[in-house]
Amino acid sequence: MSTPHIEAAVGAIADTVVLPGDPLRARFLAHELLDAPVQVNARRNMLGYTGGWHGRPVTVMGGGMGIPSTAIYVTELARTYGVRRIIRVGTSGGVGEVAVGDVLLAQSGSTDSRFNRMQFGGHDLSACADFGLLRAAVDAAGAQGMPARLAHVFSTDCFYDGDPQLLAQLRRHRIHGIEMETAGLYGLAMREGFAALAILAVSDHLDSGTSMPPEQREQGLLALGRLALAAAVPPGS
Repeated sequence: MSTPHIEAAVGAIADTVVLPGDPLRARFLAHELLDAPVQVNARRNMLGYTGGWHGRPVTVMGGGMGIPSTAIYVTELARTYGVRRIIRVGTSGGVGEVAVGDVLLAQSGSTDSRFNRMQFGGHDLSACADFGLLRAAVDAAGAQGMPARLAHVFSTDCFYDGDPQLLAQLRRHRIHGIEMETAGLYGLAMREGFAALAILAVSDHLDSGTSMPPEQREQGLLALGRLALAAAVPPGS
């Protein structure tokens, strides 16, 4: 049975999903990292592929931009397809004591969105990563010799022209990444009962104005994908 936004048959999507925002990044990661990837979704061009990683099935699928888009796909993946682990891989703006190219393992996701509050009776929800996935990502990064930093991130609804005081508040609270999806993903994981983690590369530093060159973005994406897969499906698991 398909859903309104995912046309895959039940069973075609693995219980572990790597979720970049851009569907073309999903296609790139699937063909570069998975064994024998097969396209399982193209509805609305939100491409999804299932293949093998160390003998285990894994799906790589796009989730779109922002919490509302991510929430649609993640909810359907969890409720209809029984997905139990979702790792977001993507880019983040950097704030404060991080540098372009740094890898952030998001412990928590704060936000200016009302998405989690609407599901939590108007209260503040502590939207946090799954500890098992977070610990596995720390271990995998160490094994790969990849410097990765535990970080708090902020998910904003405003890519342009947001709160002019926001960066000062992020610095004050030692939040080092700003992006658009993690808080919603973590809130959904808590409600729907799956494990979630966001692994992010700092692509642009909002204090210094420096940016990651295009070739570094491509290679960095592959590194994030490998790290996500190693965390979700550790060798020998």
